[in-house]
Amino acid sequence: MAQHFLLSAKARTLSLKAVFKMGEDKAYETFCEMRWPENDGEAVCPKCGCTETYNITSRRRFKCVACYHQFSVTSGTIFASRKLSYTDLLAAIVIFVNGAKGVSALQVSRDLDVQYKTAFVLAHKLREAMALEDAEQKLGGTVEVDGAYFGGYVKPANERADRKDRRLLANQSGKRQSVVVIRERDGDMLTFVGKHESDGVEAVAARVDTDAVIHADEASHWDVLHARNEVRRINHSEAYSLNGACTNMAESFFSRLRRAEIGTHHHIAGPYLNAYAGEMAWREDNRRVSNGAQAGMVLEAAMDAPVSRQWKGYWQRAAA
Repeated sequence: MAQHFLLSAKARTLSLKAVFKMGEDKAYETFCEMRWPENDGEAVCPKCGCTETYNITSRRRFKCVACYHQFSVTSGTIFASRKLSYTDLLAAIVIFVNGAKGVSALQVSRDLDVQYKTAFVLAHKLREAMALEDAEQKLGGTVEVDGAYFGGYVKPANERADRKDRRLLANQSGKRQSVVVIRERDGDMLTFVGKHESDGVEAVAARVDTDAVIHADEASHWDVLHARNEVRRINHSEAYSLNGACTNMAESFFSRLRRAEIGTHHHIAGPYLNAYAGEMAWREDNRRVSNGAQAGMVLEAAMDAPVSRQWKGYWQRAAA
């Protein structure tokens, strides 16, 4: 029997021990190489684009020869105004990608000896940077779509006589949300969060090519997709796969998201559900990529991402 990829040596190309062993100088060089790969890690002014700079080594900053603008390797990126060392930031990224079902902010807080809210915001900045990679992506070929509901749990009353039918709308909390996944077979996936599963129909129409073959279940809101695509339907009350039609790949994504909720984060609903769904989609897309390559992808995405509007600073009063 062939060895699973995650158990093989090919999956382990970067360890936390190696990150701390490299030291702050090497970590800083890694950030420079990721920020300015087109200039071999040499600084490029973000204001005027000049490639000639003075190196202020005492503060790890640069000064542009042309416009005299001062900047650092993280200026204008999602790590702008950072307080953690470059080694800690790299270690946080490695810890983040090493969690097959995600990693909690509490664990990152303990591993790096930082405040919980520091770890929480840092993790969400990484999720935001990862999501930007798929901002304009469209899917084609054979595509599966499906939805699942998260959040809005209503605890039953203690006494049986006081319990209500939680399936009725009047007895629900109103906080339940639907995650719709659009998954390309042997390709990437996109996620959308709405109040109802039917809210994802518009997202499917906008992000799936018209020549794609869509597989969906028998829910009536998917009927409108027949007007623009070839759609194959599967009735799950009769079979999970029939005549080539199935949504098993989409269902496998929900399995990963459920496990992340139950085993790691415990509560992923509310205003952050979209971020967690996007993270799990990224992990599923790159499940056959080594952890070292995954860390490089996340770091590169963070260096390309602009300053976060939602997570600027180290805390926020209310979720956007």
